[in-house]
Amino acid sequence: MLLPMDYLALLHRYYPEDNALRRMLLHHSRQVCARALQIVERHPELGANRNLVEAGAMLHDIGIFLTDAPGIHCHGTAHYILHGSLGAQLLRNEAEQLKEEKQQAEQLKEEQPQAIQLQEELHFYEALARICERHTGTGLTRQTIIERGLPDPHQDLLPETIEEQIICYADKFYSKSHLERERTILQTLQSLEKFGDEGVEKFRHWTELFE
Repeated sequence: MLLPMDYLALLHRYYPEDNALRRMLLHHSRQVCARALQIVERHPELGANRNLVEAGAMLHDIGIFLTDAPGIHCHGTAHYILHGSLGAQLLRNEAEQLKEEKQQAEQLKEEQPQAIQLQEELHFYEALARICERHTGTGLTRQTIIERGLPDPHQDLLPETIEEQIICYADKFYSKSHLERERTILQTLQSLEKFGDEGVEKFRHWTELFE
């Protein structure tokens, strides 16, 4: 069972200032979160973990501050398309730090309740990291990354779990540069055409599954 987490505390740690960047990120993340949770509630047959969907939707863009995207108040150095992979690395680093702190605090044996809880927490962080790195477009294949010369790791970064798919889908309806807009399904399909027919067809499948 994946446990709830204080995702706002984590966001505020990486975005400590109440500035335009943090306000934009929170607004967009809440939009995605609301739509994703509606899907969870509307389709209990999917068996999605609500805690993971909520935290994942709120943290899916946590890495944007590291990118060079001044139009959305990001003044880092990395290519924007890397924001998912960068966010995933932040969360994996958080998991490693948590593991080290707990292991230093007490000698944990595998059968102890504390050790079991730690493993659940680490699993949760890894699930969040996967959500981050797999929400670009409708996911990126290794072939697409190589053929287009994208700076992402040369591996498939496709949403696979139901939680990854729900968040990837919900994210497509909103733009961080136009917070007041919510795309229709048709507008979203048109926006995905640049990713190729495969992405469009995947989104069509998601509309049948989630709407």
